[in-house]
Amino acid sequence: MKKEAHINATPVCKVRMQAISDTMSLLSGKWKFHILGTLIEGNTLGFMDLLREINGIGTKMLSKELRDLEMNNLITRTVHNTKPVTVSYSITEYGKTLAPVIDEMANWGINYRKAIYTL
Repeated sequence: MKKEAHINATPVCKVRMQAISDTMSLLSGKWKFHILGTLIEGNTLGFMDLLREINGIGTKMLSKELRDLEMNNLITRTVHNTKPVTVSYSITEYGKTLAPVIDEMANWGINYRKAIYTL
């Protein structure tokens, strides 16, 4: 019978892994980074503006992802008293803290693409 190797993670490692898991859970999916990046660049946009800016997303998916991001305090939703009623979305101050993460992901992706295509 083989003995299985057990790796005892340090408390710091466990906290770090839990934090990564929480982040991935919160920001998972194909569209959340697109929405956040668009709002970081565009500041405040209406639903239709976001739909036009984010290539390939459908109205139901955009609506669902916006609800999730609002629930997690990364964006705010403002209903304007207009005829017809209009809604705009803005990045929160805490949502703005994701800007360096999104920038680094973009830089990594650009460098990765260059590396792969030069092989």
